[in-house]
Parts: sequence; structure tokens; C-alpha cells
Amino acid sequence: MIKSMDEQRNQECTLEVMNVDTWERRQLEKFSQVIEAPNWTHDGKALIYNSKGHIYRYELDTKIDREILTEPVVNCNNDHVLSADGTSLAVSSFDCDNGCVSRVYTLPIGGGIPKLVTEQGPSYLHGWSPDGEELAFCGKRGGGEYNIYTIAADGSEETARTAGPWLDDGPEYSPCGKYIWFNSNRSGLMQLWRMCRDGSALVQVTKLDRNCWFPHISPNGKKVVFITYRVGDLLPNEHLPDKAVEIWIMDADGTNPKILVSFQGGQGSINVNSWSPDSKKIAFVTY
Repeated sequence: MIKSMDEQRNQECTLEVMNVDTWERRQLEKFSQVIEAPNWTHDGKALIYNSKGHIYRYELDTKIDREILTEPVVNCNNDHVLSADGTSLAVSSFDCDNGCVSRVYTLPIGGGIPKLVTEQGPSYLHGWSPDGEELAFCGKRGGGEYNIYTIAADGSEETARTAGPWLDDGPEYSPCGKYIWFNSNRSGLMQLWRMCRDGSALVQVTKLDRNCWFPHISPNGKKVVFITYRVGDLLPNEHLPDKAVEIWIMDADGTNPKILVSFQGGQGSINVNSWSPDSKKIAFVTY
């Protein structure tokens, strides 16, 4: 389950933002190489994305981007998130000295030498708890399927929060810190689920005739956006690039789901939370 193939995709893409209230859609920048997974910084001034194994900060006022140095970790994929206080960045990166297995690291937001968090792999990061104490990731252990795990931010023992023969992915904490949202194909199609932080009280939130991936909760906790693929375009356990996709939005209780925007994209478009800090806009990548 490779979560980033941008090094194989030298196609043009566009970094965009959209106001979820007015539906105003704006192109920020066109790139000659693939960029992926924009995070909005907590001060609202920049977007952080990955490209060809490296992490970059794109300044919204000047449209200048600069690399956030992560050496010797230089095979970063499209799973990266910011700490709640905005001082740290967590990334997933392939360790090509050890079978090119993805592991999770943390580092200062301005760059620095990353600290290894997950000794085991593959581990693909998706969430950092609001209290800063815990990371949530999608991991595969032994001969099983990918499931949801949490681990203390200092890298102590990890804990499986789901277990089964299905694929669970995209774990993200609610702003209140009580819940973890994720996507799973345990009911057939890929759909969105929510559970308590300890893995209890699982609830299926969406029941759409689409494969739904990567729930992202707005900072104010009121809305959720996610990306969908049409049934038949791929298998429920696949999230591929360069497909006809949609970003949907719904209330945090799962009601009022509707299409927000349609475009050519998929893998890398909105893998991680890309809400603006004021909960008014999202950022995404189109191909």
C-alpha cells in the first residue's frame, strides 16, 4: 500500500483553495511536478506540502515556497500533520535503507533532524491528538491487513485500535480529542467511520454509493470534508491518482452530505487535514 508515488508522476498539477461557504474556488499555483497533501499552518499564512520526497512551505502572501529541511529523512510521502500548538511537524517517510518501509518521524516546524517515532513499519501517519500526546497512523503488522494504531508522541509502545481482515486507513482526531475518524471497507465500499479514542463504540458515519476516503474535521468541529471515488473506477481498497473524484462536505454528525467540488485527482489531493484555521476554506491539489 504505497501512499505516495509522486516520484513516478511528472505531470502538472495545481494547488487550489475553496471557500466552503461561498463555494469560491481559486487556483494558487501551477506546478510542473506533482505536489501532494497540503496542510494549512495554524497562523493561516502558509501551506505545507510534499513533493519528490521532500517537504515544502508555500507562503500564501508571496507565493514563494521553500524546503523544510528533514535530512536524513528525504523520502517523505503524503502523510504529514502539524502539532496542535503549531511548533512541530510529523511526517511519514520511506526508509530506503530498510526495504523502503514507511515510518513516522517528528521534527520542528521550521526543519531539523527528525526523531523516529515508530520503530515498526509500514506506518503511515494521519493524526496528531489535540493534547499533543499521541499520534494516530495506519499500520500493517505481521501478515494482517492495515489497521489503525496510536502511539505516544515520544515513541513509546504502540496500540492497535482496530483489527480485522478489512482495510482501515486515514485516522484523524476530532478537535475535542474524544474521537478518531477513519475510513474502512469493512461494510463493502470504503466508507467513513468514527470511534472513541480507545477504539470503542465504532459508528459508520457515511453510507454513500461511492468509495469515501480521508475524513477531515474542521477546526471548529462543525464540518467534515472527504474525497470520493466513483464505484467501478477502482476497488474499494484503492485510492489512486489521476481519477475523476469529488470532495464532499457534511455536518460532523454525518447529516447533510453534499458534493463540494469535482475534479481530476485522487491520491495526494487531500490525504491530510487541509482546513484553514478559521474553518472557512480547504486546500487541495488537482492534476
